[in-house]
Amino acid sequence: MNSTSARRLGIALIVLVSVGYTIIPLVASLATAAASVNARLLVLLAAFYWPHFLHVRQAFTGARSRWLPATLAVQAVAAYLPEVLGFTGWSAGTAPLLAGPVLLLLPLRWGGVLVTTMVAAEFWWLQGIFHNVTGSYFYALTIVITGAMIYVIVRLVRVTAELEQARADLAEAAVLKERLRISRDLHDGLGHSLTAIVLKGDLATRLMDRDLPAAKTEVGTLVQVAREAAQEVRQVARGYRRMSLAGEVHRAAALLESSGIGCQVNLAEIAPSREPDEALAWAVREGVTNILRHSRATTCSITTSSRAGRIRLEIVNDGLPPDDAQTATDTVGDGPVGAQPFGGGLVGLVERAAQVEGTVEAGHTSEGGFRLTMEVPT
Repeated sequence: MNSTSARRLGIALIVLVSVGYTIIPLVASLATAAASVNARLLVLLAAFYWPHFLHVRQAFTGARSRWLPATLAVQAVAAYLPEVLGFTGWSAGTAPLLAGPVLLLLPLRWGGVLVTTMVAAEFWWLQGIFHNVTGSYFYALTIVITGAMIYVIVRLVRVTAELEQARADLAEAAVLKERLRISRDLHDGLGHSLTAIVLKGDLATRLMDRDLPAAKTEVGTLVQVAREAAQEVRQVARGYRRMSLAGEVHRAAALLESSGIGCQVNLAEIAPSREPDEALAWAVREGVTNILRHSRATTCSITTSSRAGRIRLEIVNDGLPPDDAQTATDTVGDGPVGAQPFGGGLVGLVERAAQVEGTVEAGHTSEGGFRLTMEVPT
């Protein structure tokens, strides 16, 4: 049941209960009483039911009219004044209905106090008129029961609407999250592959005139990288992306070496779980891609170590980019990333690290190089 249907059902139930409390005495009065008496009765009913249904409507929408104190006072007067004017037993039908708006529109603590006072006053009033403890107790108890019923119906309708909105918000958030995942994976994965294709193409072009067999080898490697890139795009679209630190380090070392950058690899004997392992693999891919794109590095080291249940990955290279402004140091949890080294790829790494309760840092080294660090739980 959606919120619209729930609201319609709730309104129908409240209208049915509200009319039911007064329809029998109203019909009896119209059939037996004088016209003047019936005219006053109809005026009193209008004075009671107009603010009553106005209050119920406000409760369903969650709105609060600036005239609320006045309209609630009008309904309260219309609920009890007829008793003074000679309509004996009038409040037995109106007081239970008044309890609903009192509980809905006032703070629940104060509404409960007022309803309790109404119950005590109704019991005392009816006992003084009819001298019947059982009957007086019954009519007084209907104030609590009816007021609670109206309150629960309205609250259930409101909760249904809130849950429906929450489902819509969650669906929208899921779509946005998937878009961000695809965008991030395409940037991190495809960017690396395209960089490798460009490097292999440039190298094959240079070798074409002086070493044709080597050039053919590079072209073959280029084709293989292009096929892997196409496969990665399909995996990203299907959500089947799976990477490992060891495999990514192996590919990164081979790519750096083929690009003329010496690579030293020192991986500790660690077996992290899947999510931290993938986060570290993405860090290697992003770090190496940035080295190839933006630096003038001649050497690079990729190192992992373990301490206190956390794995630390360091990628260090010499040969900073010409623009020294492309530096940053940031950790997950310290706020948004500021100036980021080599573009927006660090944002993706920070997000991936955050998903596994890890941190990312990036910045200059004292030797004039650049260091990218990621720490994740084992």
